[in-house]
Amino acid sequence: MKPLEHPDTFHLQAAIGWLGLGNWREANQELEHITPQLRTHPDVLSVRCQIYSDAHKWEYVTEIADALCRMLPNEAFGPIRLAQALRKLDRITEARDTLLPIADRFPAEWRIPFLMGCYYAQLGQLEQAQDWFGQAMVIDPHTVRQEAVETTDLTPLWYSMRGTLWKRAR
Repeated sequence: MKPLEHPDTFHLQAAIGWLGLGNWREANQELEHITPQLRTHPDVLSVRCQIYSDAHKWEYVTEIADALCRMLPNEAFGPIRLAQALRKLDRITEARDTLLPIADRFPAEWRIPFLMGCYYAQLGQLEQAQDWFGQAMVIDPHTVRQEAVETTDLTPLWYSMRGTLWKRAR
């Protein structure tokens, strides 16, 4: 698809700026100024996906992310966003099943094994959770540590590891 041109690029960049300031409402308003025929451009949809994520409109995120998966099959953004939205809707098995088939296609993308670790932990499959989390740590240990501290999805894994360490210490 051809790149956006001025003034649409201006509105897209302004929307990204508003998101950076934490204002998804103003970001959404900026996208409304983009030429109507170009509002389905992947760049616009990617920003719209972030807007709906920030607004906690998970059903909309799933629709847009699904469209991005079809439009950009060689990029990880769509499947990652789709899986994250499905998780927010408590559709954890679907979230896992969204990422599982593409995990090998994006070996440098730490988010995929990290999210897989989260989903397996939430499903109570702790050995798989630990394996996936370990893969994420190999890719980007600093970022993964930061993300691991901020999510509660890995809590079952931490409790199982604490129990294992406790038993070993005895």
